[in-house]
Amino acid sequence: MIAVVKNLVEYRELMGVLAWKNVTLRYKQAYLGIAWAVVKPLVLMLIFTLVKSFVGIDSGNIPYPLLTFAALMPWIFFQESASEGVSSVVGNANLIKKIYFPREIFPITAVVTKLVELGINFFILAGLMIWFQYIPSIYILWVPFIILYTILAALSIAFVGAAINVYYRDVGAALPVLLSLLMYASPVIYPLQLVKSKLLEQQAAGEWSNLLYTLYTLNPLAGIIDAFQSVVLRNEPPDLAAMVPGFILVAILLPLSYAFFKRAESYFADVI
Repeated sequence: MIAVVKNLVEYRELMGVLAWKNVTLRYKQAYLGIAWAVVKPLVLMLIFTLVKSFVGIDSGNIPYPLLTFAALMPWIFFQESASEGVSSVVGNANLIKKIYFPREIFPITAVVTKLVELGINFFILAGLMIWFQYIPSIYILWVPFIILYTILAALSIAFVGAAINVYYRDVGAALPVLLSLLMYASPVIYPLQLVKSKLLEQQAAGEWSNLLYTLYTLNPLAGIIDAFQSVVLRNEPPDLAAMVPGFILVAILLPLSYAFFKRAESYFADVI
């Protein structure tokens, strides 16, 4: 871990150049430019709100559009960070063949670059909170830690995925689809409280209820999304019990993912 931090400090200027390149290339030919960063969460928010009017999802005392947008922010940040991190090594093949530097810079930069779009969405969230007359409390100070946790979760996929994608390009194409399916196993459309109520309080699955809830919270996004909604909208601290299983999983997978990436990086220039 110390070596990783040292590399990030030593190559910070290169990371800045790569980050700027990622942003400019992504929106260079787009008529709306970086405004596309807010189109996806807004459109999904409207679609989910329409679905909710038919299905009847209980959002408590928080307006459903606001609750959903707050869920989509960390979810989209995670999904796109992981996806672009997986494609980052192959996307910089020419640079890899020319000079050597720590290759983990590519996935890390790809993930960190998405903070730009996340920052834009924070302005949209602030506008929605003003519209619905919601004022955040001191618990909003948890937000940087939740974002850091989301970055680590994305990197746990990005490192191993980027290494495998060098050899099997299908990984880069399949991952966004798989992550989109994972959204339905995350509290994006519905709040985590509904899952907790069904499994922990009502014991809807009988003797398997507690185990199923633990398995559900092994998905890091379950704890991340619920924590983000709690500290921003509910004026409550994060539910640490819901975050612990996913955090343990990330703590195990991230070092393994990074070790796999470092083991494979010496062959990148020969394979790409």
